Parts: sequence; C-alpha cells; structure tokens
Amino acid sequence: MEKMQPIAHLTLSAKVYQDLRERIMSGQVQPGERLTLAGMASALGTSAMPVREAIQKLAADEALEILPNKSVRVPVMTHTRFKELVTIRIAVEGLAIETAAGRITAPQLAKLAELECAFRTELQLAAPDVNRIIQVNKQFHFGAYEAAGMPTLCSLIEGLWLRIGPVLNLDIRNGSSRLSNPPSVQAHRAMLDALRAHDGPAAKRGLAMDIQCAADVILSGTGLKAD
Repeated sequence: MEKMQPIAHLTLSAKVYQDLRERIMSGQVQPGERLTLAGMASALGTSAMPVREAIQKLAADEALEILPNKSVRVPVMTHTRFKELVTIRIAVEGLAIETAAGRITAPQLAKLAELECAFRTELQLAAPDVNRIIQVNKQFHFGAYEAAGMPTLCSLIEGLWLRIGPVLNLDIRNGSSRLSNPPSVQAHRAMLDALRAHDGPAAKRGLAMDIQCAADVILSGTGLKAD
C-alpha cells in the first residue's frame, strides 16, 4: 500500500484551497496581479506547502496562472473572453434557476427573501459595505441554484464564478455605478417573485437581466484588456 498523507495535512490543504478560491471569487485580487508564495502563506497564516498545493489546483481551475519563471498571476481578462463567460453564465445559471423554480421549497424561499432584503437594504445605505454586498449577492445566487437539486451543475457554476470573480467584483470595489444605480436590486426582486410563482422562464429572464446589466457596466469601463 502507498504511504498515505496525514489527515490533518489534507484538511489544511483543502482549507487553504477554499480560502484562496473565496478571495479570488470575491475580487480581493486583481486581474494581472502577481502573487507570491510567501505573501499568500503570510496572509493565510500557514506554511508554504499547502499554499503551493492550492496554487496547483487553482491553476488547473484556470483561476491562477503559473508563469515560466514560476511566479503566479491572476489571469488577465480580455473583452472577448469576458463576453464568452457572460454568455455561458446566462445559459448555465439560467438552467439552474429555471429548474429551481419547479423544485424550490418554502424554507428555501424564505431564506432567499431574507437575502434579497439584506442586499437591497445594504445598497440603500449612504456608505454600503462592499464586502457585505458581494457576500450576500453570492449567497442569494447560490441559494437559488442549489434549490435546483443539481450539485454537479452548481459545481460548474462555481467554476465560472472563479474565472470571472476578479473582474466582476473588482468593479464593485472600485466604486462602480452598480452601487449608486443598481439594476441588480430589480433583477433580484424579479428572480425572487418568479421563484415564488414557480415560473421558470421568468426566473431565467430575471437572472439574464442581472448578469447582462452588470456585464454592460464592466464592458464600458477599463477593467478589461483589449483583444
């Protein structure tokens, strides 16, 4: 039998991987930003080994790039790649929320209503908490997708968010107009109403509006690289 790694080591590696995933998805790193092994280990309060293993996994996820000189970089997003990901998100996430409309339970609807209210309330503040907005937005979306009862589909969606997160949420962190005039509030309300009515096509339309409105703002900004 091959020598097995200690359970504690595997648990730590998995935790570091999840922590780095969350930082990337929430836009705490910028497209094109170079990261160091020592810097990431220090930020996470761990040794270099689990960080190195997490980087390998994230590179396989296309969330990080390992350059020829062994340095690590957050991938730069071009206009073409961003548009491609937006199109795929509308299709894949649309399938999830359309399916969820026919399967969602009363407790799941109640939780989504709480999140929709929290999201709307935070955006109405004079100085909204950006981290809170990003967190609640993600919880709302994935709460809806998980109601579809299709964990493989949710895993695919997580992969899309991992690729697009640095651009999507960096825009919010930089004071996007999406904070002062947020079409996402209307879109989230439309999705929630459609889920309550078990109207799959309407839920899918609300989601498409949410994704496309955010994409239009980002495409008009300077966060993407010219092709």
